[in-house]
Amino acid sequence: MTNPAQTTPMALHDAARTYGDAPALADGAVRLSWNQLLDAVQEVARALIARGVQPGDRVAMWAPNTHHWVLAALGAHYAGAALVPLNTRYVADEAADVLERVDAKALFIAGTFLGRDRLAELRAAAPGLAIPTAVVIPIEPDSAVPADTHTLNFSDLAGVAATVSVAEARKRAEAVAPEDLSDILFTSGTTGRSKGTLVVHRQALSVVRAWAACTTLRAEDRYLVVSPFFHNFGYKAGILACLVSGATIVPQATFDVPQTMRLIAEEQITVLPGPPTIYQTILDFPEREQFDLSSLRVAVTGAATVPVVLVERMRSELRFDVVITGYGLAEAAGFGTMCRVDDDAETIANTCGRPVADFELRLSPAGEVLLRGPNVMLGYLDDPKSTAETIDAEGWLHTGDIGTIDERGYLKITDRLKDMYISGGFNVYPAEVEQALARLDGVAESAVIGVPDTRMGEVGKAYVVRKQGAAVTEEDVRAHASTVLANFKVPRFVEFRDQLPYSAAGKVLKRELREEIK
Repeated sequence: MTNPAQTTPMALHDAARTYGDAPALADGAVRLSWNQLLDAVQEVARALIARGVQPGDRVAMWAPNTHHWVLAALGAHYAGAALVPLNTRYVADEAADVLERVDAKALFIAGTFLGRDRLAELRAAAPGLAIPTAVVIPIEPDSAVPADTHTLNFSDLAGVAATVSVAEARKRAEAVAPEDLSDILFTSGTTGRSKGTLVVHRQALSVVRAWAACTTLRAEDRYLVVSPFFHNFGYKAGILACLVSGATIVPQATFDVPQTMRLIAEEQITVLPGPPTIYQTILDFPEREQFDLSSLRVAVTGAATVPVVLVERMRSELRFDVVITGYGLAEAAGFGTMCRVDDDAETIANTCGRPVADFELRLSPAGEVLLRGPNVMLGYLDDPKSTAETIDAEGWLHTGDIGTIDERGYLKITDRLKDMYISGGFNVYPAEVEQALARLDGVAESAVIGVPDTRMGEVGKAYVVRKQGAAVTEEDVRAHASTVLANFKVPRFVEFRDQLPYSAAGKVLKRELREEIK
């Protein structure tokens, strides 16, 4: 047996050769076979090369889940560039910060959508930001595209690509090495600024092959990708997992329960990963029986507490053959541990499984979860200090999570060493929110914690101390936060206090605030 491809361009060639005219991508009226997907990706790569993108350059994506994202991401890789996905919930300031730090040479950006023009917002927020090429993805028909030399519509790429031959693009693709950067995914910042995790091609493909094997993903599967493509769960466990298995990618731009269930019926979806809230919402939907969900086969969840009864209902009512939970983080290329197909409901609900993808797992004396292996990130972008603090001299990645490991080697996360909480599957770091609130006139200090929420898993609660004489209100706090932070980071609850609980060392005792909620 030949060794599997170690770069995504060569994995795409393998997929086209192996699966040929089988369906690769289904997005509304757009239907592409694996051969057609290769052609479309080559066209994007040729256009990027024509626009001056060089090997090792960074190409950013700021758009929801559509076929354009798949073509652009794989096209960037094919041209030898590293992919930088941006959270679609970012406000312009957050996006500009990332684009500047990576020195993006091209940006694929959603056109006008729900009254929001991201490109105009970005240019207003960062007039000095220089991006040689911005490609506007038409989310709504007739989206206006600024007429300037730096901006193209996605439909313009075919014409731009005409000056670069397929042979030239293929030569660029074949020059991509396993140790070249495949992506830089940004975490929320524990110190108020996000960090870019550096992952190379061989790592990205290694973790997704392990994921695909654990989940029994195969070429006959039709995979509804509801998880955002900007997240490891959507990009790696979604697009790249389909690339290595031959499964059909069916993107969904935003999670909408009736639309999701319609898609499951119409597209005969077999694979539906996502946070627990997705399955809970489907199970609780009053008209669920009106939709044919009988094609469903595989569910993969995590990123929050999973009740045993939910796993049992997913198996009995939604008739999933495979229900699996797992644990991962961007610093481990998005993965770490996974349950296995034959694990019982108790194990799936109460543990995150055992290591995959050649990871070693152990606990520090303080109970912190440590991972080591060939798929730990190279480090953080331009941040050797944080890299050294996170990956120790023996190569162990310090995850910041507290856990236990049972006699089978299965991991259970019991607490977070850091204060991070997870809202709707997205990591939120209170320090980032607190720094934002500190910039609101009238706020003396604040402390943010995650509190339980049946739909989102957790949401933010901000405890705020007003400055003397200030009349800042709950609405003021939320309105300010929503202008500088993505909406999942905006505190759902705001409580004003005369003072916050402090330790003798002057640190806010968030433990006390959490205990009040219980």
